Amino acid sequence: MYERVTAALGERPAPISDAEMRQRQQDFCSKIESESHVAIIPNNPVAIRSGDTHHRHRFNSYLHYLTGWHGEGGVAVFYHDGGNWKCCLYVQPRDVKKEIWTGRRPGVEGALADWPVDETVSRENLEQGLEGKLNGWIHCLPCLDNEVDELIQNMTRFHAGMLLDDMRVIKSEAEIELMQYSADLAAYAHIEAMRRCCPGRGEWQMQAIIEGCFLYHESEWASPSIVGSGDNATILHYNENKDVMNDGDLVLIDAGCEIDGYASDITRTFPVNGKFTDAQRDIYELVLKAQLAGIEACQVGAPWSAMHQATSEVLAEGLIQLGILNCTLEEALGENLDGEYRQFFMHGTGHFLGLDVHDVGGGRQGDEGPERELAPGMVLTVEPGLYFGAWRDDVEIDPKWAGIGVRIEDNVLITEDGPIVLTAKCPKQITEIEALVGSN
Repeated sequence: MYERVTAALGERPAPISDAEMRQRQQDFCSKIESESHVAIIPNNPVAIRSGDTHHRHRFNSYLHYLTGWHGEGGVAVFYHDGGNWKCCLYVQPRDVKKEIWTGRRPGVEGALADWPVDETVSRENLEQGLEGKLNGWIHCLPCLDNEVDELIQNMTRFHAGMLLDDMRVIKSEAEIELMQYSADLAAYAHIEAMRRCCPGRGEWQMQAIIEGCFLYHESEWASPSIVGSGDNATILHYNENKDVMNDGDLVLIDAGCEIDGYASDITRTFPVNGKFTDAQRDIYELVLKAQLAGIEACQVGAPWSAMHQATSEVLAEGLIQLGILNCTLEEALGENLDGEYRQFFMHGTGHFLGLDVHDVGGGRQGDEGPERELAPGMVLTVEPGLYFGAWRDDVEIDPKWAGIGVRIEDNVLITEDGPIVLTAKCPKQITEIEALVGSN
């Protein structure tokens, strides 16, 4: 079913090496101010149970970044033994009776043999193991593991994520290779959806085509897929995906996948019947022009806000030219990019991408810190959009535009030679889209 995607993808990149994980650990520990400090990185809470159903667990990205651990219940403890920094991983012990029901565990011995850590201890001994180490500052990710929180609740805590975020913002060559593969897979999945799109098909069926492609290639969605047709495309986080797609409507698909935890995130908007109407074409071309301006603004040394400034200027001017806004460009943009154009472009232009879809780092270094400057190795999204919901009663919308929602999103790698679009294999030009939609 997905053989052409398999052929196009090529060989899957190797996971992050133990050597790179070890270097990350050393880099992280070098940021800890004192050898008397301890850093504790717990996992995400165990999988949710509903009745007797055990829902899938997703590892904590910080823990995975430092150790590669992806099972339930892991806790990494970084401490100085008087000579060197060490990483001790607390894991669930082997328990055949439980493993029969929920799957095999590596246990203490397997974790030590197969993960880049110095020692492994049974999770059952966590309290005893921490007692001798918690005698100074504790760097911890709180509110993930109740047991860990209780053990250190009377001691000073420091959010270890603040130390790790700057590390995760800059991607290594191995990380970029994984993200390129993730981007390629997501691009081909979107292409498959375009090929099989037709009036009368359900939004849920488009979701199944895309996510089926992910699963077929040993991947899964990086965030719940959005498939919104017609007026549903004007709801930013629509994810019900339950309506039938109608002839003459657009469909907006926002979907990406994970490869060894590294995410892609693509949005494409296209006509259900394969042919843009004049009004749809006008809005689509404006959003695409804004997106290309935003990508071009992604240069080394540019402030984080540069891409949003670039896309906003194009969108505001375009809305005036189309007669959707009746005001000056200054009024459309506003003093702080909060002007009249924000009625139809409500979100930011992009976010960092990595082990999480909305990856760590943000646009500012700290809540009140300076704006980040773009640097080589950063990966981010550029995703302007325009949304004219016919259902809205807070703004007057000409019937010509009502029901049109368009977003175009690509993943961009910052390099010294300019931005590289990792998701370039996913078509977005109108001629490409019209030739592709419904061609299967």
